[in-house]
Amino acid sequence: MTRILFWLALAFLVVAAIRAKLKGSSRHPRPQQPPARRAPPKEDAETEPMLCCAHCGVYYPASENVPAGGRNYCSAAHAPAN
Repeated sequence: MTRILFWLALAFLVVAAIRAKLKGSSRHPRPQQPPARRAPPKEDAETEPMLCCAHCGVYYPASENVPAGGRNYCSAAHAPAN
């Protein structure tokens, strides 16, 4: 009688393991959706364009620009002496 119970329990475990394996592999990955398109940023009254310093490469607000020789600099120290 114990042998019958052992084989029944073993068969049940094998069937359960196979079903769990099939259930896990039958899950199809979701198709990837294309990335959402972002709206371009709105221009606020407080935003101003940023410029790049020709000497050090730092970006700074256009209101702090020091033009010299047709190029933009972040400070008078970086602008070449004319």
